[in-house]
Amino acid sequence: EVVLVESGGGLVQPGGSLRLSCVASGFAFSQFSMNWVRQPPGKGLEWVSGITSDGTSTHYSNPVRGRFIISRDNAKNTLSLQLNSLTTEDTAMYYCAKDMLGREKGQGTQVTVSS
Repeated sequence: EVVLVESGGGLVQPGGSLRLSCVASGFAFSQFSMNWVRQPPGKGLEWVSGITSDGTSTHYSNPVRGRFIISRDNAKNTLSLQLNSLTTEDTAMYYCAKDMLGREKGQGTQVTVSS
């Protein structure tokens, strides 16, 4: 059974930073590309970032490119997302996911950007 557990969300002021983490179990984490997706309030799920299985290649959606950094530690089965220069538009539930569509994802961690 795939289990993905996200943490690190919270309330932050515009311009602030957060670091999200996801611990994976139940599958061969090091063999899969991984993703972060998010769901803003009242909107659908959107892909945020992805990383290849060995961590050598990363990809970002236009709204977050240059502000967010995805990384992974295969020895610890952990996926991370560093969120910088946050804006109110980044307010959302953030999920760690095995695929870009978020069909297999965790329970999520809430990020709220507000002054």
